[in-house]
Amino acid sequence: MREDVGTSLPEGRTPDAGGTVSKKGAKNHCPECGSLHLMRDEVRGEIVCGDCGLVIDESTLVSDFGRRTGKDENSMEGRGYGPAVNPLMPEKGFSSEIGLPTRDFQGNSLSRDTSLKFYHLRKLNHRLRLGRTHQRNMVVALGEINRLVSVLGLSREIKESATYIYRRALEYKATRGKKIVAFAAASVYAACRQCHVPRTMKEITMHSKATKIEVGRAYTLLARELKIGLRPLEPRDYLVRFTQELNLSRPVRQKVLELLEQVEKVYSTSGVLPNGILATIIYIASNLMGEPRSQDRIASVANVTPVTIRNHYKELLDALGLPKDLANPVTKNKVPVPAK
Repeated sequence: MREDVGTSLPEGRTPDAGGTVSKKGAKNHCPECGSLHLMRDEVRGEIVCGDCGLVIDESTLVSDFGRRTGKDENSMEGRGYGPAVNPLMPEKGFSSEIGLPTRDFQGNSLSRDTSLKFYHLRKLNHRLRLGRTHQRNMVVALGEINRLVSVLGLSREIKESATYIYRRALEYKATRGKKIVAFAAASVYAACRQCHVPRTMKEITMHSKATKIEVGRAYTLLARELKIGLRPLEPRDYLVRFTQELNLSRPVRQKVLELLEQVEKVYSTSGVLPNGILATIIYIASNLMGEPRSQDRIASVANVTPVTIRNHYKELLDALGLPKDLANPVTKNKVPVPAK
């Protein structure tokens, strides 16, 4: 959270000439652009110029108390107190954890009986925390979600969104009698769809402990019970990712987009895998633009088989009005290609 500090300075701190900082002073304007619009970032403990973005001070005090708002700012409900909420933990960070101390507050070693007492207290606390089925379920599910997000290289936003979806499913009792790992994978897939991160269900099930059928059924149940309104995937959703992984140039990417728009007008893509359609169009465009990629390489990136590309190849060539022997260099030179 950033707060506009303007030209105000903490008590006892005075600015020096030229924007420099002395032992008793602090800057009241940006030394780079001279702006007086300074912002205090309470999360990072920095003072940043609001105009040019220069970090002016990195040593400001950071409060560990979470901000909470209430009707009465003077009451406990309106003050900042307590730990910050962590949605990635089973109890959102509100639980207590008993450590295993080896020394007391004076630095003396604990006796064996005292150490055993702390060990049993820690064990009892752990059992009480996981005593309910709801908590045990969340511990297993969050561990699986964290593993999938880490393996797939997804962001924290995806992890938080998947955790929120699974919590809602648990509240609606949609997971009762079902595999936890299947619902965890389905939550990650739904989070990717919500955050517009192109990941196919096949990619997620490759790293999941559940089968593709189980994940598909879990996702269908999530979408129905939680009323998750997600639009169908389109081939253009995977365009940037596939072309980057294939190391294709920008003119090729523009050609793929141009062919894709033509195909959507004359060819019905309903009920067809969007990544399969896009993989075929990338194969056609790469040959047209002189940056050919093999069917096996494109199929590996798009998570389809080369047979899928071959099956769509002739149909799309007919829909685009291109010759069927496009891979032939003689034929390819006769096809008009826009200048790069």
